[in-house]
Amino acid sequence: MRTAVFVTTEDRFFLSHRAVIGRALQARGYTVHVAASETGAADELRAQQFVFHALPLVRASVSPITEAKTLAALTALYARLRPDLVHHSTIKANVYGSLAARALRVPAVVNTVTGLGHALMSKPGEGCSSKLRRTVAQQLYAHALTGVTVFQNTEQMRLFIESGWVSAARARLVRGAGVDLQRFSPALKPVRPLIVLPARMLWDKGVGEFVEAARVLKGRSRFALVGGLDPENRASVPAKTLQGWVDEGIVEWWGHRRDMPDVLRSATFAVLPSYAEGMPLALAEAQACGLPCVTTDAPGCREAIVPGVSGELVPVRDAKALARAIRLLLDSPSRVQEMGRAARAFAEAHFGVDAVVAQTLDAFALAGAAL
Repeated sequence: MRTAVFVTTEDRFFLSHRAVIGRALQARGYTVHVAASETGAADELRAQQFVFHALPLVRASVSPITEAKTLAALTALYARLRPDLVHHSTIKANVYGSLAARALRVPAVVNTVTGLGHALMSKPGEGCSSKLRRTVAQQLYAHALTGVTVFQNTEQMRLFIESGWVSAARARLVRGAGVDLQRFSPALKPVRPLIVLPARMLWDKGVGEFVEAARVLKGRSRFALVGGLDPENRASVPAKTLQGWVDEGIVEWWGHRRDMPDVLRSATFAVLPSYAEGMPLALAEAQACGLPCVTTDAPGCREAIVPGVSGELVPVRDAKALARAIRLLLDSPSRVQEMGRAARAFAEAHFGVDAVVAQTLDAFALAGAAL
């Protein structure tokens, strides 16, 4: 029996974004292993017949000792399993996994770039130390990547090719993790408007801008933040801050929800004022549920909707523009309905999970995996 290993930062990320690919490989005779930091989803992975390996990977770490432990653990795992195929997602998994795979001569290697992350993104007013870390991260990425690289939006694929980090012949575009179009489907909308921001509670998801827009439009709609805390992330919004907004009556905070189809079907439209994305699953799922989406004119986000048709684009970090876009939709229920129909059609055309699985399996085959 052939062996595949998926490496990502957290066990729950594999469940939400890669499990369907893993099941497709199981159906083709692979034993599928998952290596990630353990955050409480390991039992669910085992229930789905995945073999789980807890990985000492700390997302926020910049300690050379900690990073060396991660690389050593992956190298030891590959040496023991001798996998036929490895798939890495997120920056650290891509870099350390590729280095380990190269050392052990793994036959088929695929890396998915899910976003540029803090390490590769320039930020307004960043200091010399941040610039140095970014330069080091870019060089690591450039020299580590091997095999086939999958991108979730065309801008990032073009950046990597033009920078010489990957070759065009070994690059593939797969728009996100895919959406189950049966589970995520439209429903009748409530009379009272409800606007949701479905994301982890991170500043760079535009949570602050969403709250400021809600403050401007207070009384026009319910505004709900739907997502859990992510304390390991440098951009995490403190729980105390979130509770303060709730106490002030500006927004509701629903926390992490496992019933996202029901959440989205209860909403009028979705908002994601993110600073940058790979291909935001939240917007794909929202559109599958027939929701127009207001998002930013930023990498990943602008490719996730059809501006003016299935949603609206606003400038990054601009709460006033966000409030104006939300107000325009609140003032035009007929436009919301029209955009909702277009959103569902766009999701059916581009985000269906079957297409994403097929495209990812094609990337595995290009890397040399036997399918």
